Amino acid sequence: MTKQLKSDALGRQSMAPAESSFSSAQVAILLCTYNGAEFLSAQLNSIERQTHTNWIIHASDDGSNDETLEVLQSYRKRFGQDRLVIYAGPQQGFAKNFMSLINNSEIQADYFAFCDQDDVWFADKLARSLKNISNIPLNMPALYCSRTRLINALGQVIGYSPLFTRKPSFRNALVQSLAGANTMMLNNAARILLTQIPNDTYIVSHDWLAYLLVSGCGGAVLYDPKPTLDYRQHGANLIGSNTRLADRLVRIRKMLAGTFREWNRHNLYALSNSHQWLTSNNRTALRLFMQVRESGLLLRRIYSLKKAGLYRQTLLGNIGLVVAVSIRRI
Repeated sequence: MTKQLKSDALGRQSMAPAESSFSSAQVAILLCTYNGAEFLSAQLNSIERQTHTNWIIHASDDGSNDETLEVLQSYRKRFGQDRLVIYAGPQQGFAKNFMSLINNSEIQADYFAFCDQDDVWFADKLARSLKNISNIPLNMPALYCSRTRLINALGQVIGYSPLFTRKPSFRNALVQSLAGANTMMLNNAARILLTQIPNDTYIVSHDWLAYLLVSGCGGAVLYDPKPTLDYRQHGANLIGSNTRLADRLVRIRKMLAGTFREWNRHNLYALSNSHQWLTSNNRTALRLFMQVRESGLLLRRIYSLKKAGLYRQTLLGNIGLVVAVSIRRI
């Protein structure tokens, strides 16, 4: 089934790498903005400093009412109209905004990098991403992601995102999003996977969805323990780093309130449209995961959890997973 996905549904024929080296690959930078004028220039400056220079920024603004569009227009003059293209976003939230760029057939490139408006990329972010992901055959969906360094609103380093050491997999993706989309690069085959999701699907998070789909179909998920960017933490963050105790307490409250279970319901619906692309082993894991969610018997839920091999990346995360299963909040 996976072979059919790669050669037929995704329309990828060749197993060979790109004819040119990764140093010449074109990258579409998918930037979504919303009232981000305060930090946007720092991000655009960091893109300008990339050691890999073959990139085009595709910026989708989701209805900003500050100076965001003015900043984008000024950098468009600076970079050139062919290097920074501006679109009007759907104004349905950040995930839908990113998906609107993924689904835009006018955007063509060798690779696609998600980009947040308030981060600062390391100069070698694109080069390092390409060096890793370009080793994967073009017809295999591939996703590269990394750890991040955390900075505050003033740009001062305040820590790092958690370091994950367990292997990325569909069994992890079912219960955890591995890394932020702001670190992610996709190849064309992975991009095509994402375009198969119906437009009316509720997307919890585009990074979690990408992890689920790429790992589920037997694609390559490459996690880099070395940070590729400064992830800015400030009062207007839509999603934070979840490294502080307060952040973790918020997640526990959400789990108890049923938010985690609701997120999983939406993810399962998205996967229902991709079931035919999952590997046989991952279809089994998905079936067992649904038993974990739906069984009324505690022992059966625990048994299905163990048999499915579901796991999170940390000890505390796995303790929380068992608790969530026990009280039917998964």
